[in-house]
Amino acid sequence: MLSTSDAATSLRERTRRVVRAELMEVGMALFAQQGYEQTTIEQVAQAAGMSKRSFFRYFPSKEDLVLDNQDAIGEELAEALAARPADEPPWYALRRAFDLIVERMDDRQERSERLLRMLNSTPTLLAGQLARRSRWRDLLAPHLVDRLSADTPELARLKAAALAGSALACYEAMQSTWLAAEGRPSVAALLDSAMTAIAPLVASR
Repeated sequence: MLSTSDAATSLRERTRRVVRAELMEVGMALFAQQGYEQTTIEQVAQAAGMSKRSFFRYFPSKEDLVLDNQDAIGEELAEALAARPADEPPWYALRRAFDLIVERMDDRQERSERLLRMLNSTPTLLAGQLARRSRWRDLLAPHLVDRLSADTPELARLKAAALAGSALACYEAMQSTWLAAEGRPSVAALLDSAMTAIAPLVASR
């Protein structure tokens, strides 16, 4: 059982995560609507029902709000991959883990398109996004190791990193194609095509 102080700390941390998630959601909605440069921290804070000073308790800058959202997506992807059935082939399990992003993009196409263009056209955000994507690979790879047959643990980790990196390359190729077509094609179909170009998406071993 947690002590009173530990319970209070745990509650504060959960509350902090909830507020941060709300700020990210509010901020991303405003960026999609108004543009990144045109949106101020004051506007994000006001839309979330707090002061600018309170905003800085959760994020040091507007840029961090955007890029921490990328970290959160990477963690969600890793959780989705870990939850896939153990008997699924690793490549197929990776594709299914990406369903959470695919569904959001297909459900909110206009907003997703604006946000991706913002990320890709703002130099500081683009650099930060690329750094976060390398962390996605590091988050995904450990959940692939047990799905792979290899002579040594080192070789299994190598294969897992290669598969995770390949899936992210397919995801980025899908994004580029989708943006070039102004968000018209199905995100799911584009990602399927990209990943199938590497290896068949087979649901069972």
